[in-house]
Order: sequence, then C-alpha cells, then structure tokens
Amino acid sequence: MRKSGFAISVVVWLMAGCSGDDATPPASNEIVDAPVEQAQASGDWVNPPPPGVELPVRIIPNIPETAEAYYAPDSFHVISQTQDPDAVPPSSPRASGGALTYTFTDTGEEITRINDRGQDACSYFFPDMQRVVWTSTRDNPHLPVGNWSSDADYPTGAELYTSNLDGSDVVRLTNNEYYEAEVSISRDGEWVVFGRQIDGKMDLWRMRPDGSEEQQITATDDWQEGAPFYMPDNETIMFRAWKRSEHELSPTPMTVFTIKHDGSDRKAHTFDKDMNWAPYPTPDGRHYVFVRIVPPNNWEVFLGDLEGGDPIRLTYNDSFDGFPSVSPDGNKLLFTRSLGQRFMSDLYTHVMDISSLNVGPENYRGN
Repeated sequence: MRKSGFAISVVVWLMAGCSGDDATPPASNEIVDAPVEQAQASGDWVNPPPPGVELPVRIIPNIPETAEAYYAPDSFHVISQTQDPDAVPPSSPRASGGALTYTFTDTGEEITRINDRGQDACSYFFPDMQRVVWTSTRDNPHLPVGNWSSDADYPTGAELYTSNLDGSDVVRLTNNEYYEAEVSISRDGEWVVFGRQIDGKMDLWRMRPDGSEEQQITATDDWQEGAPFYMPDNETIMFRAWKRSEHELSPTPMTVFTIKHDGSDRKAHTFDKDMNWAPYPTPDGRHYVFVRIVPPNNWEVFLGDLEGGDPIRLTYNDSFDGFPSVSPDGNKLLFTRSLGQRFMSDLYTHVMDISSLNVGPENYRGN
C-alpha cells in the first residue's frame, strides 16, 4: 500500500487559494455578523445521536486512498481525488499530490478514471449528472509541481476543466498561470464557483459552465476565502476563510461565512478562534457539516446550525476525520478517515448514515 500523499503538515493543508481576473470586484466585502441565538424549538427537526455515539459508518470498498469526495445528484455515485501511480508524484515527501479524478458508487463499483495525467484536485458533478468539473495541472507540465497543501506553493498550473462522465469531451474553462481549485456547481447548474489565487491572495469567483461571465465574488486583503459551496437557493454560497494576519497561529483560526454570489450580504456564522474548517451545507438550507479539533489534536466532524446553538459532534475517532459532504437527499455523509498509524496517513472515504438527522430537502424552509 502506498503511503498517502495527503499525509502532510496539519495547518498548511487547510490553506486554500483564490483570486481573480479582469472582472470588477464588488465595491464592498463588509462582514456582517449573523444573529447568534439559540434555535427555536419550533424549527428543531434535527434528531442528534446521544453524545459519544457515532451513527452507522462504513468504508467504501475497492477504492485506493481518497480525499474530498462529493455525491452526484443520485446520492449514490461519488467523485473524488484518488491516489494513482500514473499521476505526477508530489514535489516532496511532505507535499500533497499524486491524485487523479475518479468516479465510483458508494458501494465501490463502477470505478471510472476521469483524467489520466498531471495532478488533480477538487471536483464536482453537474446537477444533470451528464458532466463533471475538475481541477488539474494536466496541460502545464512545464510549470513547477508545487504543493496543494501550502498556500505559499500552490500549483500555478492548476486549471479548471469539464468532461463527460467517462472522461471524454474535455473542455478547458481557464487558461492562465494562477492557482484555481476548490470548484463546485450551483444546484441549478447555472454557475461554477471556485477559488483563485493571485499574488498570494485568495478570493472566490464564479463563471458560467462554459467559462464565460467570470465574476469576482470576494475582494478582501486579509481574509483568505476558500471551499465555496452553493446553498439550495442557488444564490447564497457557504465558505470558510482564514486571515493572513493569523497565518502563524496553530491551528489557524477559521470562520464559516455565507455570501450572496454577487458579493453582497457577507455574514459570519462562527464567532470563536477555533479552526472551523471545510463547511458543507445540508439540503435543508439551515445546517452544515464542518471539522473542528477536539484537544489535543483530534479532528472530528460536527453538524452546525445557522440559527445558532452548540454544534453536534458526529464522528468519534482518535485520528483524523475530515472533508465532510452530504448527499443531495440528506441521508448520507461522506468523509475521509485516517486508518494509519500516523496522523493523516492511509486516508479512505467513508459513508455515515445520517438519515436520522432529518436534514434532507423535505425540510427546506429557505436559508
């Protein structure tokens, strides 16, 4: 078994980049705190498991080491960056890389490699399930390999692509020497949202699925935004951000935000100095899964509530649990769990049955 290329420095893994092009940034990214109040009993449809009890979990079989897995609209097929010997190897033993884009079912069948060269990162299904979008360095072998887990050394050859589900009809969406990754799709398929880094600054951008109409969403100097995902209303984006001025803190404090995709109505939803990392909205429009460190260094998945209240712990594992995402039907949680002896070694994608939480689209009442 190859040692995971994902087993890297804890803090720098989380730094994800972004930036821009010729579009005009929004006039203001003033941050407004969302109201913090305990959720009202009339809206509490989550049924949390008892403290210390993990809901049923199973590993996806037959798949090499993987990270950042996301469900297709059918809540059965999965897309993920998967370790592959044909990928360009990492730039150093401590750098991340060596992955290519794969799709498969959450039962470990119908395994398909989408791309066959370079290094790949984030990927996502379109809502019609006819195409996928993915990040790759496949067309820039002349550029430095870089390190996906170091914001000071992101691969500047990372570009965005779409293709059919069998990897055919590859369409390149971007063509520059920026770092572009952390890509996802609005639930109506109208917008691609992604991160771009220029001159060390991370921001969020959006564009049409054909690469047209690029628009910069965030334009903040200190805050570094990443990991954007559309909420069910198709105009609000959830993301996390950290401050360059707090870069040296360990772990780096991170905040969960929402913002309209025109750059307005930016709101913070976490108000502590914890590492609130990798948020992903649930289909009910109210909750989200994310990662927080339980002292001394136990990374676990939690369920947060945009209406306030304490988050609910979902995973109980002495090593690393991370990269959570929720199926469109709200019944399953994908996450990466370390099975090795070292922290973040031997990472594999797992499925948790969260049907009892009642966070599916049938409970959508607006964001």
